[in-house]
Amino acid sequence: MTMDYRSAGVDVAAGRAFVDRIRASVDATRRPEVIGALGGFGGLCRLPAGLRRPLLVAGTDGVGTKLDLAQAHGGHHGVGIDLVAMCVNDVITSGAEPLLFLDYIATGKLSPATLAEVVEGIAAGCRSSGCALLGGETAEMPGFYGADRYDLAGFCLAVVEEEELIDGRRIEAGHRILAVASSGVHSNGFSLVRRILEAEGADADTRLGSDGPPLIASLLTPTTLYAALVRQLLQQGAPIHGMAHITGGGLPENLPRCLPDGVHGVVDPSSWSRPALFRWLQERGGVPEADLWETFNLGVGFCMVVPQEAAAGVLAACAAAGHQAWELGQVAAGAGSGGGQPLAGLPY
Repeated sequence: MTMDYRSAGVDVAAGRAFVDRIRASVDATRRPEVIGALGGFGGLCRLPAGLRRPLLVAGTDGVGTKLDLAQAHGGHHGVGIDLVAMCVNDVITSGAEPLLFLDYIATGKLSPATLAEVVEGIAAGCRSSGCALLGGETAEMPGFYGADRYDLAGFCLAVVEEEELIDGRRIEAGHRILAVASSGVHSNGFSLVRRILEAEGADADTRLGSDGPPLIASLLTPTTLYAALVRQLLQQGAPIHGMAHITGGGLPENLPRCLPDGVHGVVDPSSWSRPALFRWLQERGGVPEADLWETFNLGVGFCMVVPQEAAAGVLAACAAAGHQAWELGQVAAGAGSGGGQPLAGLPY
């Protein structure tokens, strides 16, 4: 019997066709610092000119089990955006400029059309964030992944001038915590989401209420990218002293990460109306209030901490940039409620 790589499940020709298809999308993300083109063994990129003491800020992440829902309902472009957002939204919290992005795609059988949609989504996320899609890797792994399954991982490198690093050290009691709206569940909590969908027998025709939007489509809405907003605010001189990306663990876990010792955050749950999607998940899943807060973003995708006198101006700038934002709470002195709990005001 004659065996070759293709009979073992790996199609090298399909891999070449895939690279050819994504080339234009990748090229569209190019920054002036990028050297060379797609196809080398490593991507080359200079640091931006004019930096005196540059600090490199790196982040890596995936999309999680949202991929299962996306692959069942054709949401391939959206999870490409999610992949970028999950990395970029983390590194910008230090005030850093996203510089380059790398992706890793593993699949049971390479489908150039499907995975091109994914990469086109990744490229769209990179363009929105101002970073170059410098390269990536696609691994065809038959027998390990199903023929129609894929997994994603991403890596982002950003740069910030050392004296402009935002690390929370300037945050004081009395500073205001501003929230910027999420676009939905983003890319966290989908193991719970999928259990609720299964228990409800939800499908592509299920809607959020009798006249609401399709449920699955709402869940697959891509994660909001905040890089352009943060870049604009910092260029305008906004005194942002801390930032938090609200991902897994929700506000209770992520907001305290940007606060220094000696203070804690106080959140006002009445400052915003919880989006219908989260109300549906809680009601249909019987999710306890504490689990809801510690699993989902509940409509808050990103937070910024600013002096009280700057809050109104920053909120106005967010609105002008097309982002819904509001005052979520404030910073208070000392440990939080519950014997050192770092976040107070939660309704549980």
